[in-house]
Amino acid sequence: MFLALLILGLSALIAPSASQSCYGDITSLQTPVISCGPVKTIGCGVSASEKIAEIDIIHLRSYRTIIRRVAKSLCLEPSLIAAIISVGSRVGHLLENGWDHQRVRFGLMQIDRRYYPIRGTWNSEEHIIQGSTILTIALKTVRKTYPRWTWAQQLRGALCAYHSRDWKIQVYDGRDYCSGGNDYVNNVIIRAKYFKRIGF
Repeated sequence: MFLALLILGLSALIAPSASQSCYGDITSLQTPVISCGPVKTIGCGVSASEKIAEIDIIHLRSYRTIIRRVAKSLCLEPSLIAAIISVGSRVGHLLENGWDHQRVRFGLMQIDRRYYPIRGTWNSEEHIIQGSTILTIALKTVRKTYPRWTWAQQLRGALCAYHSRDWKIQVYDGRDYCSGGNDYVNNVIIRAKYFKRIGF
């Protein structure tokens, strides 16, 4: 009995670290502020972004096994991959035959064909592997380029690099310079925290 309790206690201590990625724990980040203007939905701010995540989780569940497998292989948070899919393509609902309206970005993770050869179908595991690999490259590049940045700053810079292809973007102050609406990174972080909170 004592041995069983000891094992359970050790499991509780180990479990939280097992859920973290090689690039930090998304739940440790401060929830960013989103201005009302760029959020094209009823309401605004963090609650609106979380509401969209709540809607998207229904469709994300069909990709959960793939996302978790890819995340484990690349040492990423599954919730971070899910958040990029939610913000970028609304789990495919913003796409036409897998493409954005300008036919520049492709698939669930919105890979830019001007910079990368397209691999797999728009909703395939191969596509999610490609997008997630690009993200890990961005994380490693920003970490190496800006070693004195905090983990939060490195993540924000990497998400900007992933989205905008600007590998030397400088993000220090919580504002978002890598998207037209200026809230891409904030939305990804908010939704990633939401997805992790509900066990994604």
